[in-house]
Amino acid sequence: QPANPDQPPGSETPPYSPHLPLANQPDPLTKTDLPTEPPLPTAQPTATETTAPPTAEPPLPFRARNVILFIGDGMGFEQVKAAGMYLHGAAGELSLERFPYQAEMTTHAAGGELTDSASASTAMATGQKVSPGVIGLALPGDGRELYTLLEYARDHGLSTGLVTTTPITHATPAGFGAHAASRTLVEEIAADYLNQTRPNLLLGGGGDGIDPGAASQAGYTVVTSWESFMALDTESITYLSGQFGEGSFPFAIDGLGSRPRLWEMTAVALSILDNDPDGLFVVIESGLIDYAAHYNNLEALVGEMLELDRAVSTALDWATNHPDTLILVTADHETGGLSVLQSNGQGSLPGVSWSTTGHTPVNVPVYLFGPLVENFPGVLDSTDLPGLLSGGKFAQP
Repeated sequence: QPANPDQPPGSETPPYSPHLPLANQPDPLTKTDLPTEPPLPTAQPTATETTAPPTAEPPLPFRARNVILFIGDGMGFEQVKAAGMYLHGAAGELSLERFPYQAEMTTHAAGGELTDSASASTAMATGQKVSPGVIGLALPGDGRELYTLLEYARDHGLSTGLVTTTPITHATPAGFGAHAASRTLVEEIAADYLNQTRPNLLLGGGGDGIDPGAASQAGYTVVTSWESFMALDTESITYLSGQFGEGSFPFAIDGLGSRPRLWEMTAVALSILDNDPDGLFVVIESGLIDYAAHYNNLEALVGEMLELDRAVSTALDWATNHPDTLILVTADHETGGLSVLQSNGQGSLPGVSWSTTGHTPVNVPVYLFGPLVENFPGVLDSTDLPGLLSGGKFAQP
């Protein structure tokens, strides 16, 4: 097994295509006109009627009715820059870069350790720092289960979902929907999804602890191919498990076969979750940015960044008809120590350098679209996300 838990199997850089396609009225009577007969007696209000407060809608659990959280696994500022240079010839033009609020975020694990996706995701989901490899448990600490944003959303009546291009039991989605002492306990993570936290949607790679039979027995409709996924009646689905292939998706530049694109999963997920009038909370991960960066493979990385940006654009289009929506795009950590040296023009990969095949402690970007964005700080920590998204209402029990 590779020493770095986020690095995909294989010790050599696999071959990739060097070519990337370009992405994308009042009553008119007066008092003198009214009859002169004395008015009929009116019923007096009861004590209950005189003291009952006016009906009011309960406060929203989040800053907006709908919250869409995108996570680019391994995405730093330089990864964003590289994709923009390829797509537009210059940085600053991706869909996510046009968001009205931009900031940066620190990502370290408990004790200041260099984070992995498990501890980073847990911090974003619970507001608590944990050790690398830990999923949703207070470790270091008493080992109790930590309350997550997904559980908080579910308990307030919102529809919830996890979407990824890695196995659905991988560390980043698991941090929001499971509790395990180690990210390697994929059977335990899958059991948490199906029997405890029960997100309405689980979309990602199959295997790695989850299987169609278990999901079906737990009440989920199961689809395993692009064809069956795109044929779904999104108005009638309540619980859906999309298990596409075994393990992680291929890199987008290599073709996905019978797996859906990230933007397609985003569109279908929102079409299903928006049936709930109370709102939705969904985490959508572009997980292979990290894999490409571990390989220092710029072609694959740019392809995955463009997949993420198209998914973000899909969510923005959806939000035009759902204005009470907050979209946040960020990363769990940076991978590869990427530096962009120069643009080589639109349609050409930029010149870059790499400093590592592992994770780095550099701050990652945060992009926010939605209401009250002016109240967010310019620098934040991963543990700040639950409070910021909920307007301070989220807390550990």
